[in-house]
Amino acid sequence: MITATNLHKSYGSLEVLKGIDIAVMQGEVISIVGASGAGKTTLLHMLGTLDKPDVGSVEINGVAITGLNSRKLAEFRNKNIGFVFQFHHLLPEFTAIENVCIPAFIAGTSQKDAQKAATELLEFLGLKDRLNHKPSELSGGEQQRVAVARALINKPSVIMADEPSGNLDSATAKELHQLFFTLRDQMKQTFIIVTHNEELAKLSDRRFVLKDGRHV
Repeated sequence: MITATNLHKSYGSLEVLKGIDIAVMQGEVISIVGASGAGKTTLLHMLGTLDKPDVGSVEINGVAITGLNSRKLAEFRNKNIGFVFQFHHLLPEFTAIENVCIPAFIAGTSQKDAQKAATELLEFLGLKDRLNHKPSELSGGEQQRVAVARALINKPSVIMADEPSGNLDSATAKELHQLFFTLRDQMKQTFIIVTHNEELAKLSDRRFVLKDGRHV
C-alpha cells in the first residue's frame, strides 16, 4: 500500500535520512524505532506527506505523492492519512465531537454525516459519555482517544503516529496500544508508529530500525 524508495533528507549540512527504502502492506502495524536523532520522525513526515524528500519517491495506493502540488497534496492527506501525535492537539474551545468532525468538514462532509460518523467512532472508542466534553474535562487517555477518532473520521488508508503514548502513564499507554491492534483487527487499519516504547514495538507486526539515518 505504501512504497518509499531511496529517501534522502538533509537540513542544512545535517544529513538526516541516507537512502531509506520501506514498503508497508494494508492492515500492518509497523513500528519505527531507534535512538533519538536516528531520523524516525523525519521518515514519518516523509511518509505522511508533511515534508518532501530531497531525493527519492513515496507512493501511497499507487499515487506518487512526491509529485503532487501543495493543493492536491493537502487534499490527498486529508482523505488518506490520519495523524496521532504525542500531544493530542485538540482545540480547547471545541467539544470532543466537534474536534473529531473538523477533518470531515474540511473534506466536504455534511454536518449531519460528520456528526453521525464522529459519534459512532467515539462510542466505539469508549467515549459515549464524553461527546460534549471539552478537552480540559477529559483525562489524558480520553484526550488521546479523541485524537485517534479524529484521525479515523475520513477512513484513511493509514494512520501515522508519532510517540502516541509518550505523554501517558503506563496503564493508559497499554490501553492505547491495545486500541491500535483492535482497530487493525476490526477495521483492517494500517498504522506506522514512531515509538520508544519497547512493549509497543514488540507487539507490532514489524519493527523498522533506524540508526544514523539508515535502515539496519
